Amino acid sequence: MFDKIKTIILNYVDVDPDTITEGSEFIADLGFNSYDFMSFLGEVEDEFDIEVDEREAVKIRTVGEAAAYIESLQD
Repeated sequence: MFDKIKTIILNYVDVDPDTITEGSEFIADLGFNSYDFMSFLGEVEDEFDIEVDEREAVKIRTVGEAAAYIESLQD
């Protein structure tokens, strides 16, 4: 799960893949802006065949939180 998310992240920002951890924050650490993040979520929806609730999405700050949320939708 984490590796798939990391691959998607690299479509949006130019960072060293080795610096992306579960604790990495999308905005503060990875340089996402709100448009990047919403586009990222759209790609996540397609990749994992899920539907992200926008009210829940705004609570996601880190890569680990995103992974946990995606996994919760797959159950």
